[in-house]
Amino acid sequence: MKRSPRVYGEIVVPGDKSISHRAVLFASLSEGISRVRGFLDAEDTARTIVMMKSLGVKIERVSKEELRIEGRGLRGFSEPEDVIDAGNSGTTIRIGAGLLAAQPFFTVITGDSYLRRRPMARVILPLSQMGASIQGRNGDRFPPLCIRGKALKSIRYAMPVASAQVKSAILLAGLYADSPVTVVEPLPTRDHTERMLGAIGAAVSGEGTEITVNPASRLLPIDQIVPGDISSAAFFLALAAVMDGSELVLRGVGVNPRRTGVVEVLRRMGAEILFENERVESGEPVADIVVRGKDLAATNIFPEEVPALIDEIPVLCVAAAFASGRTEIRGAGELRVKESDRIGAMVANLTALGISCGEYEDGLWVEGPSSFPDRAVCRSMGDHRIAMSMLVLQKAAGTELTLDDTACIDTSFPDFRSMIASL
Repeated sequence: MKRSPRVYGEIVVPGDKSISHRAVLFASLSEGISRVRGFLDAEDTARTIVMMKSLGVKIERVSKEELRIEGRGLRGFSEPEDVIDAGNSGTTIRIGAGLLAAQPFFTVITGDSYLRRRPMARVILPLSQMGASIQGRNGDRFPPLCIRGKALKSIRYAMPVASAQVKSAILLAGLYADSPVTVVEPLPTRDHTERMLGAIGAAVSGEGTEITVNPASRLLPIDQIVPGDISSAAFFLALAAVMDGSELVLRGVGVNPRRTGVVEVLRRMGAEILFENERVESGEPVADIVVRGKDLAATNIFPEEVPALIDEIPVLCVAAAFASGRTEIRGAGELRVKESDRIGAMVANLTALGISCGEYEDGLWVEGPSSFPDRAVCRSMGDHRIAMSMLVLQKAAGTELTLDDTACIDTSFPDFRSMIASL
C-alpha cells in the first residue's frame, strides 16, 4: 500500500460517547420531556438506552442522532423483567450501578465476554459502604452484578484510582442518600457528570479534587446538544499530525479542558493545532479544531496528565512511532483493565511491525521514527481504540495491515472505517 503523502479536508466526528451516556441517564431521572441532539448512535450508547427502557423510561428516536426522553423522576422506575445486558459498555454497568443501588427492587446486569473481565470492585465497594447490596462473580470482582437497592447513607469516599465512571456512580447514588455525599479524586477526571447534574437542578459543588452532591427530590428536564467526541477526533488529529503538510478541520468538537490532553501532547511533539470558533453549548466548551502536520519529536507523558488523555494513549503510541526520539508514558496502569490490556496490546502490535518499543507495569515506551514493513498482521483484542489506532498507522505508513477484528469499532464510531478511507 502506497503511503499517502498527506491528508486534508473537513470532517465531523460523531457525538461524545461519555456525554451521550450521561444525557440518557440524567434525562431519565428528570421530570418532564428532555431532548438530546447530536447523540452518538453506537453499540455502547444503545446499551444505556436499553437499560433505561427496561426500567420503564420512554425513549423515542426522533432521528438517528436525536432522542426524546420522557423522564420518570428519581423514584418512578420499575423493576426490570429480565437481566440487563450492558454489552461492552463499562459506562453503562458502572454508572448504572449507582442508579440501581438506590432503587427499591432487584436487578441483574451483565455484559459481553470482554466486559465480564473488567474490574467492578472499585464501584461495588463505595456503593456497599453507602448501604447497597451488590454481589458479583469471583468474590464480587466481576460481572454479572446482582443489585438489591436500599436506602443509602452519606459517604465521604477517597477514590484509590482516578475514574470518572466510579465518581459518577457515587454522585448519582448520592442524589438518593440521606445527606450530602463527597468524592475525593486522586487526580481530576472528566467532569461531564458534574456539569450535567448542575444543569438539571442538582446541588453539586466542587473544591480542588473534592466534589459534593446533595440529596435531590426533583430534577429538571434537559435540552442537550452533544458535541463531537474529542476521543474520536484524536485519531484524525494524530493522523494529520504525523504527516507533514497535512491539514484537517474537525467541526464542532468538545474541548472540555479535562479531555484535551491529547491536543497538548501533540502540540508538544510539534504539531500545529488551533481552536477556532470557540463557544459553549449545553454547558460544554466546543470548538472547530484545525490540525497541521509537521515533523514530530518525541515527548514524555507523565502520570498527572494521564486522566485527561487515558483513552487517547493508544493512538499517541502510533504518533510516537513517527516521532524522532523515545516517547515514554508512565502512570497509565489503568490501561491494563480497559476493554483490553491496552499497554500489552499496543506493544504487541508495534513489535509485530518492527517498531522499537517496550512496556512497564504502568506504561510503555516507543522509539521513532520507524520504518514500516509493506504488510503485517495485527490484533485488536476486540478493543475499538486499538483497532482504530492500527488503522491510523496503516493510513499514515502505507502498510497493508491484516487486522483480526474491526467490528469492535462499532461500539463507539461505526463510520470510522469509511471516514478514514475517504481522506
